[in-house]
Amino acid sequence: MFRSGFVALIGRPNVGKSTLVNTLVGEKMAIVSEKPQTTRNQIRGILTTADYQLVFIDTPGIHKPRHKLGERMVQVALRTLAEVDVVLFVADALAGSGSGDEYILSALDRVTTPVILIVNKADLAAAEQLEVLLGHYRALFPFSASLAASGLTGQNKDLLLSLLLERLPAGPCYYPADMFTDQPEKVLVAELIREKVLALTRDEVPHAVAVEIAAMRKRTGREMVDIEANIYVERESQKGILIGKNGSLLKTVGRLSRLEMEALLGSQVFLQLWVKVKPDWRNKEGAWRDLGLEFE
Repeated sequence: MFRSGFVALIGRPNVGKSTLVNTLVGEKMAIVSEKPQTTRNQIRGILTTADYQLVFIDTPGIHKPRHKLGERMVQVALRTLAEVDVVLFVADALAGSGSGDEYILSALDRVTTPVILIVNKADLAAAEQLEVLLGHYRALFPFSASLAASGLTGQNKDLLLSLLLERLPAGPCYYPADMFTDQPEKVLVAELIREKVLALTRDEVPHAVAVEIAAMRKRTGREMVDIEANIYVERESQKGILIGKNGSLLKTVGRLSRLEMEALLGSQVFLQLWVKVKPDWRNKEGAWRDLGLEFE
C-alpha cells in the first residue's frame, strides 16, 4: 500500500526548520541562515521512495510581525496547519523554550492534525538537557510523539521518518518520483543569492533584501546559462553596504552564488548582479508580488 501526505514544519524563527527539511529530503531546497525569519514563502520539499511520498512544507517562522510582509508570512504559516496530514513542531535545543512557543501551541490547539515534537540541534546539547526540554514541552501540549533530532547531522532522521509514516494515509504519488521540490529554477537561483547576502551582511541589511531574476537563458552554442539578477534593498545606505568597498562584497556574493548555481543547474553560469533601492517594499503588497512573493 503506497502512502503519501503533507507535513508542515512550524516553530519560532531560527530553530532550524529549513536545515531539517533539507536533511529529510536529501537535497538543498531551502536556504539556511543563522538570521531569523529567513524563510518567506512556503517551500515544498519532496521525498519519494517505492513505498511512500512525503511532501514537507517549510513555513515561515512564527514571530511578532514588524511590517505587513511579516503579518502575511505568519498568516500563511498558521493556515497551513489545517491543510496537512502531520505537523512537526520544531524547537531549539540550545535556545530552549521561548515566549513565542505558547502562541504557536495555542494555535495548534485548534487543529485535529497529529503534532510531533522535534527538539532540533540535538547534536549541540547534552542528553540530560534534551530530556528536560522534551519533558517541558510535553507538559504544555499533548503531542502525538516526540524526539530529539538534528537537522545538521541527520541524528534520528530514520526514527523521525518512521514516526511520520505511521501517521500517513494511503494515497497517490502527488509529484514525479525524481522531483525534490516544486520551486521553479528561477526561485531556487534567487534564493541562493539571498542566502549569500544574509551570510555576508550585517544586521542593517538582511531582511530588507529581495532578489529578482530579471533574465535566465541558456547561451546558444555553449554549455552556459546567463543569469541577470536585481538585488533590492530599502535604503541607499543599505545599497552601499551590500556593494562594499570597490564592489568587493557584491563580487563575493556573486562568486559564492555562482558556484552553487552551477551545481544546481549542471552547467556553467555567467552571473550579473545589480543592487537597486525599492523604498519600504516590505510594507507594500504590490511590491511583494512584483518580487515573486505570492501569498494565497
